Amino acid sequence: MSQPLICVLWLVAESRNCVSVQGGTSEDEHGVWLGTAQGVPVSSATGGWTSRFAYVMLVPRGEWWTARFCADPGPEMYCDVCTVPEWKTDGTVLRTVDLNLDVVRPHDGVARIEDEDECAEHRVRYCYPDNVIGKARQTCEWLIEAGRRGGDGVEPFASAYRHWRGLIG
Repeated sequence: MSQPLICVLWLVAESRNCVSVQGGTSEDEHGVWLGTAQGVPVSSATGGWTSRFAYVMLVPRGEWWTARFCADPGPEMYCDVCTVPEWKTDGTVLRTVDLNLDVVRPHDGVARIEDEDECAEHRVRYCYPDNVIGKARQTCEWLIEAGRRGGDGVEPFASAYRHWRGLIG
């Protein structure tokens, strides 16, 4: 039996990226988990590539973010601040708007904010409302705190993701 194909639809500025993820979903108290092994072909509106590293993606319920937890050489944690992700009824498409604000934690590193300049540029160009930017910044600050290393962080950022990442290699 073949694994289902799930389309993660990221709306980014003027483009639509549909990244296909091979595999099923699993769910726990943190949300829905998707996984991609190293070397899997990935396609989007901007072209195709092969995943350089294995990762699991967490789609939390009702939150303004998604998180990827990557094996080397990828970052340990990569969170996209986005509108609340919505699943198509049949579970094959996940749709969200990327607000171009990211929180990244390298392996053995400290979480940091990336792409603030891009978010500011898009805020002006696409007229992001103040309440959306306020929620994005609030989410970003929460992710920095939640993603702290050394036991100060909260789940799933402290250790829960390791179980799911371990399942894909």
